[in-house]
Amino acid sequence: MDAFINFISNISWWLWIIIVLAIVAIRDVFQKKHTISHNFPVIGHIRYLLESIGPELRQYLVANNREELPFNRIERGWVYASSKNENNYEGFGTDRDIYAHQHIFVNNAMFPFRINDDHPNTIDKSFLPCAKVMGEFNQRKRPYRPASVINVSAMSFGSLSAKAIESLNKGVKLADAYHNTGEGGLSPYHSNGGDVVFHFGTGYFGVRAADGGFSMEKMKKLVEDNPFIRAIEVKLSQGAKPGKGGVLPGAKITHEIANIRGVEVGKTVLSPPNHKAFSTVPEMVDFIEAIANETGLPVGIKAAIGKLDQWEELANIMLKTGKGPDFITVDGGEGGTGAAPPSFADHVSLPWVYGFGDLYKLFKNKGLCERIVFIGSGKLGFPAKAAMAFAMGADCINVAREAMMSIGCIQAQICHTNRCPSGVATQSKWLQRGIDVPLKSERLAQYFKTFRKEFVEITHAAGYEHPCQFTMDDIDVNVDDHNLSKELSNTYQYHKTKVPFTSMQDLKDCIHLGGNSSNK
Repeated sequence: MDAFINFISNISWWLWIIIVLAIVAIRDVFQKKHTISHNFPVIGHIRYLLESIGPELRQYLVANNREELPFNRIERGWVYASSKNENNYEGFGTDRDIYAHQHIFVNNAMFPFRINDDHPNTIDKSFLPCAKVMGEFNQRKRPYRPASVINVSAMSFGSLSAKAIESLNKGVKLADAYHNTGEGGLSPYHSNGGDVVFHFGTGYFGVRAADGGFSMEKMKKLVEDNPFIRAIEVKLSQGAKPGKGGVLPGAKITHEIANIRGVEVGKTVLSPPNHKAFSTVPEMVDFIEAIANETGLPVGIKAAIGKLDQWEELANIMLKTGKGPDFITVDGGEGGTGAAPPSFADHVSLPWVYGFGDLYKLFKNKGLCERIVFIGSGKLGFPAKAAMAFAMGADCINVAREAMMSIGCIQAQICHTNRCPSGVATQSKWLQRGIDVPLKSERLAQYFKTFRKEFVEITHAAGYEHPCQFTMDDIDVNVDDHNLSKELSNTYQYHKTKVPFTSMQDLKDCIHLGGNSSNK
């Protein structure tokens, strides 16, 4: 026995490696689950290893600065630098192919807009409120003018972590913007001083009745108890998966999430594709008016755009009755923070520019654009893209993934796995510990302020005071060469409705003095 023990202890380490590899090889040959490892024992595992880390290798070592999707390295770098108040300039000229298809050109004026010493943008370079007021036309009791043209889009507590939601909410307070709750209900992490747009979908989380339908009593109480809720948004669909419901697995429903969403602990909850509260366009309009009358708040709808027949029906009802949504949020069909099958994210509903253009043109032809605040949502968190959106008729933009990046998201693209390495899109307490809420909230606020400052500068370069003054002829979209490039008005075949705007000083006075056009 002693001799055997001595023999074992004297075996070289490399022999142990050979033994382990032999065991793995035998296992590979006899298993039938993976063809590659069966046909190429041991070596086949290298292929699976490289496949598993392929996204990271491409992101950091292979892809160039401009070719990654959904956000390339230059775009992410600009958000990161802007949120940290670092130098976000480029030197030695752009490395973007400015002759590429769909490249955006902002037509600058010979003489930029001149601002005086007492102009609001001289005092605060990031001052940029919305030029329109939600609920003004329909005379809601508590109309709302967003104090920022860029705001946080719908992302719920549950999809994002508690610390991420808290950082975003404290950040919008510092930036004087608003925070859309997403459809997971109003959580304590949304209640840190920032203005809130309460958003709900077919699951009615937070305002859910016992039968899974909508509870008006819960809605009224929610608004009464939380005066920082400034508007209500009804989700018809989202860009990631329009027309498809969602599933919240019972394993993810903690006591906290159950209390917030109004569901049972540990019981899987289905969000159906359709609303229980309405099933036709007239019923939807009645539903919107009922909520507005009971709460006094502006009520809007959010949707990704595809077929237009029911939108035309909505426009006709609004013309006939004078009723309808106070704002419309148009989501891009290319997907967003919500997890979705590739068949939906890749193919169902139109990308933002096509969908928004079709919808805005429909409402413009009906003469309805002045009474609606149009909100764009779909990779618009960059000043030049925002200029295009405003030229097409947007009055505000909502950002989701850009806001996530400002508080630490690294575009790992594993949001749906609960293993987000930055702690932003996970319920793991350990991973969330890396989020410093005071620091991240300052970074969200700084990103918004930097965005607004640069957006104002682009606006002034085009000869305007406020981006609501952009027209479709101010932006060119590259088709091939310059002789074939088209102004937006030719590309999308409409001219935006002129926004009633006097001056930035008047907007500042409205916000400062209060009243129906104020957000405070």
